[in-house]
Amino acid sequence: MGPGSALACSLVRDDSGGCSHQFECGVPASILQNPWRLLLAINAAVIVGVFIHKIQLPPYVPYIHLLVDYHFGFIKRALIGAIVALFTDKVPVWLVFALGGATWLVTLGLYARLFQKTFGFTARTLPLFVFIAGSPFFLKNFMHTLGHFDIYGCALALILLLMPAGSLLFVATAALFSAILVLIHHIHLLMYVPAIITIVVIRHYLAHGISRANVAFGLVALLCVSALFFAAQFLGTMPIPEADFVAYLKTRMADPARTDLLQFAYIWYQPLAKEVSDTWGRLPHNILGVPVFALLIWLHTPLWRYFASLIGALANGMHRRLVLAALISVSLAYLVMFAMVFDYSRWISNWAVCMFLILHAVTMLPAKQQTPLIPAEDRNTNIFGLVLTLIPRVGIVRPF
Repeated sequence: MGPGSALACSLVRDDSGGCSHQFECGVPASILQNPWRLLLAINAAVIVGVFIHKIQLPPYVPYIHLLVDYHFGFIKRALIGAIVALFTDKVPVWLVFALGGATWLVTLGLYARLFQKTFGFTARTLPLFVFIAGSPFFLKNFMHTLGHFDIYGCALALILLLMPAGSLLFVATAALFSAILVLIHHIHLLMYVPAIITIVVIRHYLAHGISRANVAFGLVALLCVSALFFAAQFLGTMPIPEADFVAYLKTRMADPARTDLLQFAYIWYQPLAKEVSDTWGRLPHNILGVPVFALLIWLHTPLWRYFASLIGALANGMHRRLVLAALISVSLAYLVMFAMVFDYSRWISNWAVCMFLILHAVTMLPAKQQTPLIPAEDRNTNIFGLVLTLIPRVGIVRPF
């Protein structure tokens, strides 16, 4: 019997409203009635499987980012490598997985703390936790992209959702985090900085009030981060020939014979026009994945309904309009990114993560009524939860 049949059995009741049998279809009725603990355990097993698969793959892009530093001056995509260079002259391949795994665990811990703070861990909130934490867009895909820079934006945004937001120190911290992300990779200006701006607006400006001082401070911070982005994008090109650059990278490798891991050195020389040209050249093939992305988004329907209810329950009409405007702005930033760089599976996954983060921020605004949680014993919700649980990840460029 398939999982869908088992879930269907969970809806069998007697006339009194209780379970007709202690066991339904060979599975304890208590599990069938409320499968969310089981789905959480399955998600954990899937994540372990994704990790085992990931460490067997060559870390082409993540490894070279650990080798590149500021040895030749200010260049883009070099902050992580520069930090690594402070601790070791030779970079082993396993460091990609160690550093990426540690970052993943920190992100998991931060999100678990945020969920506990926002909703608490109870039987009623477990479906919501499974839909977010168990989403193939979120922690499972971060495991698949282990070593890539996307997760740093999520981790720093989670810190902003957890820390006090009443003073300008919060705005300054958000600006610092945004600058760090731009130095890690300038595409963060489109990927996570808009979500960070949304978190700052919701948690500081809407929740604690707007004044000339905090607005001026925020605008100056935004201008500084934007200037840093343009510097990284247009002034951060490697100033030496590529052959010399590759020769230097070999001196940083623990195993210089692994020259296959240096095949992406060209990205420090590729102008923006070339990236856009490559993206549009691959568009006819990559666009075939859009229906799959749409399906994955649709499978989150119970979560999106809950999010919409949260926004609708906000006590202030202006807050509702600003949140909707922020969601559109974040989505437009990702649309621009889709036109520039072709890692579509990563972008759609991080867009969904930004939606999850903003959902948490919205819960911190005053509401006129309590929003009902995702139901724990609804048949369609259970099926959606099961399907999302069984999807191991979304991918990097094309779906799966």
